[in-house]
Amino acid sequence: MVQARASIEAEISGRTLVDWLRATAEAEADSPALSDWISDETGGCWKTHTWAQYRQQVLELAAAYVAAGVGHGDVVGIMMPNRSQHLIADLGAVHAGAVPLTIYATFAPNQIRHVAADCAATVVVLDGADELARWEGIFDSLPDLRTVVVRDAGVLPPPREKGPAFVSWAQFTEQGRAAYAADPSAVHARAEAITPEDLLTLLYTSGTTGEPKGVGETHHQALYQVTASQRANRLPYLGVTISYLPLAHIAERVLSVYLPIKNASHIHFCPDPTQLGMYLGMVRPNGLFAVPRVWEKLKAGLGSALAAAPDEQRAVVEAASAVARSSIEAGQFGSTPQPELAERFALVDAQVLAPIRALVGLDRATFFASAAAPMPRDVLSFFSGLGITIRDLYGMTENCGAVTTNRGDAYRFGTVGQAMDGVELRIADDGEVLVRAPMNTSGYLNKPEATAELLDPDGWLYTGDIGTLDADGFLTIIDRKKEIIITAGGENIAPAEIEGLLKEHPLIGQALAYGDRRPYPVALLVLDGDAAPAWAARAGLDRTDVAALAGHPAVHAEVEKAVADANRRLARVQQVKRWRLLPVEWTAESGELTPKMSLKRRVIQERYATEIAELYGD
Repeated sequence: MVQARASIEAEISGRTLVDWLRATAEAEADSPALSDWISDETGGCWKTHTWAQYRQQVLELAAAYVAAGVGHGDVVGIMMPNRSQHLIADLGAVHAGAVPLTIYATFAPNQIRHVAADCAATVVVLDGADELARWEGIFDSLPDLRTVVVRDAGVLPPPREKGPAFVSWAQFTEQGRAAYAADPSAVHARAEAITPEDLLTLLYTSGTTGEPKGVGETHHQALYQVTASQRANRLPYLGVTISYLPLAHIAERVLSVYLPIKNASHIHFCPDPTQLGMYLGMVRPNGLFAVPRVWEKLKAGLGSALAAAPDEQRAVVEAASAVARSSIEAGQFGSTPQPELAERFALVDAQVLAPIRALVGLDRATFFASAAAPMPRDVLSFFSGLGITIRDLYGMTENCGAVTTNRGDAYRFGTVGQAMDGVELRIADDGEVLVRAPMNTSGYLNKPEATAELLDPDGWLYTGDIGTLDADGFLTIIDRKKEIIITAGGENIAPAEIEGLLKEHPLIGQALAYGDRRPYPVALLVLDGDAAPAWAARAGLDRTDVAALAGHPAVHAEVEKAVADANRRLARVQQVKRWRLLPVEWTAESGELTPKMSLKRRVIQERYATEIAELYGD
């Protein structure tokens, strides 16, 4: 571990992301860097910027920030979908010596106000009408905010007597272009003054248990994270990537902003995550990182398509899937698949499974990963049957990304892998996972008490997660420490385990297990908005909307079977005694989920307090 850390530290010593971008733009000047899909009457085409063009636009936008009065260490807020302008706005701020902050587009106005005020943002870059609507009513309450840049000039508000100045993206970039042409030295002086310990970005936690907290990530943290991640996953140089998850998420920033600079990758932007399936087919990336909910959605779509295939074709696929599943299961750490099984897998993969992966744009992908929530075992099994090994990894915003990972040559299902190079793990007496690593943050912005709870004097970061380490160093996450249920009988229960088993049935999109200080667990369930209508159509039901299906006897009977199946695999004290199927979906927009698709337990428990009380007969 010491040797591995020293090797990485030597590789990145004294360097910043500014250095990496300059080196890549010089070495791969004409190689493609950023691509946006532009729809038109003929269907559309990709608009691409080379690495030289990318860096030039970053420098010009940095000049615009400097001209607008942005100083070293000032915060620039960004609320935009995944598109090239987002990265240019981000790295432009970096090159001006400022700190970019991507804000979740699902944040409520009061959360936006808290974040922008907490970090004293001086400039914000917004995409268009939707983002302006979220910020309307906030501008005048932010005394530090001086400039608002709007990408869509068609919705630019008229000038105001008070508050910040509004300018279109086109005007702002033109001002920067002129300023940089007149005096490039002003920007280069800012960029050259940046040190590895300066902040590269500021991110805010998604606020599951309170108001969002600001987490600073330095250049050193990010460069270490990228280097360690690349050593663990070996993504190709000049590869192809797809950016679709919120860039307020540290994993997406590492994979779609920082690591592509190191690897000179070609980034394709999918501004609407619901269109991921279409973009996968167009991009054919070399890898795919997705939170479990996205993998569940992909499974639902692929599963429906395979179920609709003719019996003969389906039988061939099922036979090939059984071989693939057996081979991947047997390839876990500590065991070796028989040569005959590996040979059979290679054969059926080439003849049957690879063409299926090609149909959905995953034929070039060699890296498949997930994080942020437990991965349901049935989802892992389904994709293993397509020759895809989804590798769970683990980390937090406070770690600048991953601290453990399952590697291609060392994976164990049900775990989040082994420590990455230079990372130390320890399990506290109460089961909490502690991490000491070069990627750890130095604390929360403006929150010394929370920082003291996060980090101890020896540098150990208290993750708030309960976990176990096995003899081979594989970490298993059980649940969030604050979410462990203690029943009236004193039993400790991890709700995530119950919820994961309930969600294995394709009808169930989300589940919340409850039972703190109660005699037994109960569950609130919601249907999967994609899988439920397809299931209803196959079952011959005349209604396919979620609200109607939630009250249908046939659906209730099927969910009853799903609950019974989950209970058979749970200890008696964990078994769900009563449940309620709700006539809604839970989304980040409706407030029950975080942008990372994690449950906002407090929100759900307060919103459905009556239903929970009724389940206990209160």
